Amino acid sequence: MTQKGEDEDRALRVRLDKLSDDLQARRKLSRPRAGVGDEGDSSGKFGSAMAIGLRVATEFAAAIVVGGLVGWQLDAWLGTKPLFVIAFFFLGVAAGVWNVIRATSALSGAKATAGNPPDAKRDED
Repeated sequence: MTQKGEDEDRALRVRLDKLSDDLQARRKLSRPRAGVGDEGDSSGKFGSAMAIGLRVATEFAAAIVVGGLVGWQLDAWLGTKPLFVIAFFFLGVAAGVWNVIRATSALSGAKATAGNPPDAKRDED
């Protein structure tokens, strides 16, 4: 029985090697699927865009909340109920908009210069 088991193991090993070779040959012949691999991977771009969007939204909301809280605290100390809340709320909105512009302009500037080498001559019209 030992001889029969060894023969079966050898036959199985031969079949597995043949299947492995066939699989590798088919992988070499097949075209890469869209969205798979380093160049065609769109999920990384989507994830990066989501991260940037969440960061910008968080900075915007945080600026508004901080401005409102500072105004509320000043109103509590000085006894001027709506004055500083309203003023610092709008300052928070302005700071949030400024943060959004700053964060997105840095990204668009990086994308614009990514395709151009630093010593490339640009057309100035």
